[in-house]
Amino acid sequence: MQITVLDGRAMNPGDLSWQPLQRLGRLDVYDYTPPKQVVERAEFADILLVNKVVLNEEVLRQLPNLQCICVTATGYNNIDLEAARECGILVCNAVGYSTDSVAQHVFALLLALANQVHAHHISVQAGEWRRSDDFSYTLYAIPELAGKTFGIYGFGRIGQRVAELAQAFGMKVLATHKHPERDARPGVRFVDLPTLFAQSDVVSLHAPLSDENREIVNAEMLKRMKPSAYLINTGRGGLVDEQALQRALQQGQLAGAGLDVLSVEPPSDGNVLTTAPNCLITPHMAWATQASRQRLLDITVENVRGFLMAELQNEVGR
Repeated sequence: MQITVLDGRAMNPGDLSWQPLQRLGRLDVYDYTPPKQVVERAEFADILLVNKVVLNEEVLRQLPNLQCICVTATGYNNIDLEAARECGILVCNAVGYSTDSVAQHVFALLLALANQVHAHHISVQAGEWRRSDDFSYTLYAIPELAGKTFGIYGFGRIGQRVAELAQAFGMKVLATHKHPERDARPGVRFVDLPTLFAQSDVVSLHAPLSDENREIVNAEMLKRMKPSAYLINTGRGGLVDEQALQRALQQGQLAGAGLDVLSVEPPSDGNVLTTAPNCLITPHMAWATQASRQRLLDITVENVRGFLMAELQNEVGR
């Protein structure tokens, strides 16, 4: 079997081993594939591994050898599932590999906003501590997380792990979720979305993006937030109306935002949030600890192995 990886750099920038896949077939790995070269590089593949490469109907119908697509991610909106079914192509994804990694990044963003570690570091480098009359100073009022309320929109695996970490900080936890009875947790109170935004000191987004919740964080919802509250988004950029968030930050409707995702990635030149006040942005890296990427590679190897043994796992779209 010919196994072709079209954008391997996302999962493995060079610190992991491709050997487990090499043992399963002939392997070609491309770090990145521009749209114009997808068909050329995938032409002879029996099994195709993609992260964000778009495989639409036009592309899939030009790949007669293709039998299986392994998405090296949880989301698979870059695959035309209906066209894949019509072409007899199986599709599988990877679930659960990034839970701890994303939860860790949520608190990296929150602590960076709350404690302003970088700003104080720059202050010390500039000599302000050396010139100080006292042994200690702060540039801003530093909030204490213990006793505050942490709101979670989307209470799947990642949301549940974030709740555990919030509770470890001594925070109260609110959540909004489609299945509160099924996923009840000690100390977690389920509320509707307006209540979540109004009562939380931190709101963290963890729901998958759909047509129903696109830009669900809009001007009306942002107006409900406390002026001292933070918005954290490690989910999908499309959950947030970026223009509304920029205005809310400019007007002081919330204290700050920590974002790992934007509506267009990489961001277009005119993305309003890249220059918004009190807005911390990281480049969609919450999922990408080395341990998380190793789990992703391990799951992908098992997906390929399962296909070869006619025991496909993590299949989607059926």
